[in-house]
Amino acid sequence: MTQNLVTVVLNKGKEQSLKRFHPWVFSGAIKKITAEVNEGDLVRVVSNSNEFLGIGHYQIGSIAVRILTFKDEVINRDFWKSRLQEAIQLRASLGLLNNTHTNVFRLVHGEGDGMPGLIVDFYNGTAVYQAHSVGMYHQRNELSEILKELLGEQLKAVYDKSDKTLPYKADIEPVNGYLLGNSGATIVKEYDNAFHVDWVEGQKTGFFVDQRENRRLVKEFSKGRDVLNMFCYSGGFSFYAMQGDARMVHSVDASAKAIDLTRANVEINFPEDSRHQAYVADAFDFMRDIKDKYDLIILDPPAFAKHRNALHQALQAYKRLNAKAFEQIRPGGIVFTFSCSQVVSKEKFREAVFSGAAISGRKVRILHQLTQPADHPVNIYHPEGEYLKGLVLYVD
Repeated sequence: MTQNLVTVVLNKGKEQSLKRFHPWVFSGAIKKITAEVNEGDLVRVVSNSNEFLGIGHYQIGSIAVRILTFKDEVINRDFWKSRLQEAIQLRASLGLLNNTHTNVFRLVHGEGDGMPGLIVDFYNGTAVYQAHSVGMYHQRNELSEILKELLGEQLKAVYDKSDKTLPYKADIEPVNGYLLGNSGATIVKEYDNAFHVDWVEGQKTGFFVDQRENRRLVKEFSKGRDVLNMFCYSGGFSFYAMQGDARMVHSVDASAKAIDLTRANVEINFPEDSRHQAYVADAFDFMRDIKDKYDLIILDPPAFAKHRNALHQALQAYKRLNAKAFEQIRPGGIVFTFSCSQVVSKEKFREAVFSGAAISGRKVRILHQLTQPADHPVNIYHPEGEYLKGLVLYVD
């Protein structure tokens, strides 16, 4: 039996998704809550006929409960240790622990690791903890201690960076800072390429860990090409292209800080290499007139739609952005195009890209369909976890 928890009762017929192990309970499915409950509390979810369905963290908003377990069990330190152990074992099986060539990877990936609302990225000895739910925010100290227990000397510090990711309705004021140890910005390795990473000031947890394998694929297509890396952030795609013997690489981002980071990263990998230039510019302004200048274009924008009510506007932006690339790339050119918006499905993203191709009037063929790497596993019962979508396209 579980600890004494407030019970969430669902409306009749609303239990089916939980019986299929989908880990979200939407607010519209709830019939009643048996007692007062605070955001972040553990709650017990039952059907209208009082059948046990699961235990999870309660939150205010459209997703009202994030299910942690479908078993009637106690959520305690042993439970969390077991979940973190499973996550670490998966990364070990992927060859990511004690890897001399790559020391940056995702250690915990939310629903994919049975810990909805939690992201942990590992940066050469520092774990960056990012809570997307109040429940996981409340767990931060205990989970940090367990991570240290499990990883030992491999883990030097844990940094909490949850101030921008917690639900906006949450009645707490998080302050980023170290939960364990203390370490400054560092240089990490990804396939022996060096990156400056700053989890304190940088975007996300400090680096876009999810594009590792896609950056490597860019290298394979870059030989002899003139490359444009839009929304470059820290320049990852840029110096993989340079490593692949690109003739010229231009990196573009609206953020001056991002461009400074890109230049620093290129410099430690390719010092004084005249093939690379970086520009602070709006993407649509920069792409207004680039006719026949590039034959490999990478489009990796930030999430155009973070919420479902922004979906239509986001799809229009993807369509316009890709149409610009298709219209102006040289014949025989390659476009790598991505969406990292969870609310944009693979089908909707492809439709937007196809619409952009139709507007351009060019012949476009799919060479690869891309997604996130294996350290960002997708729970098979939670397809929404496949948030990163990408296409590699050949343009005649």
